[in-house]
Amino acid sequence: MNDMNTIKKTIEEVIQAINSVIQVDVTVIDRQYNRIAATGNYVDQIGQKVAKNSVFYKALNSGQEYIVESPRTDLVCQDCERKSICKEYAEVCCPIFLGDEVIGIIGLVAFDLFQREQILNNKENLLNFLKKMAGLISSKLREEISTEQIKKQSEEIEVLFNFIDSAIVSLDEKGNILKGNCKAKKLLSLEQYENISQLIHDFRFSKQSYQDRFERRNSSGVDRFLYQTRPIIIDGRLEQMVVTFSKEEDLIHVMNDMINQRQVVTFDDIIGKNKNFMDVVQTARQSSKSDSTILIQGPSGTGKELFARAIHNESLRRNGSFVAINCAAIPESLIESELFGYEEGAFTGALKGGKPGKFEIANKGTIFLDEIGDMPIHLQSKLLRVLQEREVERIGGKHSISIDVRVIAATHQDLQTLVAEKGFREDLYYRLNVIPVRLSPLRERLDDVPMLADFFLKRYNIKLTKQIQGFEPEVMHFFKQYKWQGNIREMENVIEYAVNMCHQSKISQKHLPNNLSKSAESCLKEKMIVPLEILEKEMIQIALEKYPRTKEGVEQIVNALGISRATLYRKIKYYDL
Repeated sequence: MNDMNTIKKTIEEVIQAINSVIQVDVTVIDRQYNRIAATGNYVDQIGQKVAKNSVFYKALNSGQEYIVESPRTDLVCQDCERKSICKEYAEVCCPIFLGDEVIGIIGLVAFDLFQREQILNNKENLLNFLKKMAGLISSKLREEISTEQIKKQSEEIEVLFNFIDSAIVSLDEKGNILKGNCKAKKLLSLEQYENISQLIHDFRFSKQSYQDRFERRNSSGVDRFLYQTRPIIIDGRLEQMVVTFSKEEDLIHVMNDMINQRQVVTFDDIIGKNKNFMDVVQTARQSSKSDSTILIQGPSGTGKELFARAIHNESLRRNGSFVAINCAAIPESLIESELFGYEEGAFTGALKGGKPGKFEIANKGTIFLDEIGDMPIHLQSKLLRVLQEREVERIGGKHSISIDVRVIAATHQDLQTLVAEKGFREDLYYRLNVIPVRLSPLRERLDDVPMLADFFLKRYNIKLTKQIQGFEPEVMHFFKQYKWQGNIREMENVIEYAVNMCHQSKISQKHLPNNLSKSAESCLKEKMIVPLEILEKEMIQIALEKYPRTKEGVEQIVNALGISRATLYRKIKYYDL
């Protein structure tokens, strides 16, 4: 900041004082050639630019001092654009420096013979005087800059202080609360307290940092907090202490994000063009806008968790946690504590301080209950109560904990059949099946196979630092005939294996896993009819590899393929080549 307009009032006071003492008009020009202050004849020109190639203009560009005794005839005035209308009788100007930079000009201007005499009789003294005035203006600007920087730094610190996501409180040596940031005021209702002992009864002062926890009751239950202290010691004396507070459930969310490395998956990441499949995608996308419970059903490997993450990441809860739990992968004896948590001493081996369950961790976010059909029947009633009441109670707990969670359940089983067989509660089924999403097996959307295969090939080319260009036509033909019992997950595994095995430009039958290689061989023994689309893509790809994508190269490609340029570009876009 070197704008003299910030000290314009001071400049005006300085030039008025100069004018009253030496009876000569004074003017000041800033770095943009604007007249920012003046006395006498130039008052009407404040805010206007000085003439191009005038003395002031040249002094700004050169940093030189000038004494002009005969304006208009002086050599320095010869190329001034306003020489013909100039009314000055004499002039003295001096640059104003800020460090090595010229930031303006201060000048004396005579508009009559008396003023001219005043200047010419004292020109050296007046020049020295102007230098001092220029130095005064520079010092004032430097002071203003320093004050502004301190103010700005103070405001930045205040913003940072309030921007930090943890609640921060500073205390004096007696425990009196000196200051708290916005988070502390909101989280702790800090205005209610004057001393830390009113908030934490057993708070201790120490020259060493330490960490502890405390609880505080509220209208709906109990809030649990962790806090850390940082002493401020001056000359060996504990002068102040800084304390940071975090709500236990907030730390849980952070921990969950770190553990799960939350995947940012959206519906744009879901590959397919099959009409029925895209209808399902549209239903799922629409469901993301609400908080209603969703039940995703489909065979293993069809991407149920991928859909759940996409729904979460396109919902209003996207900034909350996405917590996934596989009900079939956790022993029956542990699933209750995993879902609902437990209090300290609830059972032998319970952690000190207890442990929150997945529902608490997912508060304000989404919980994904995968393989819900495998949940033990005795826990289904507890889950039903959680869905109805929107609160959980830890094992061994005495208080209910309110939660705000969106539930997405998934299963590969037919829940209606399980309900009929008394293996799943009917009331829970209807509570979960508010928005049904049914994913088809891959064998029912074989037209998506080429897109999926290309997608996984690109992924594992990057992961394994390969440059495989594609698949031999017979391999893609086989992929489109294969039943894919393991669905998309099986296809991904097959292509990852093939990319590992392939050291050629394209994946062929020999690069497939043994069981698929044999199936492909028997398939190829039959008279193979390769779809024209595959052959067309293959030929375009060969031509693109053979000729460069220059103007001349494109001409060679269209001649070789016997198509027009427009058709070529359209096909390149269609096949994503």
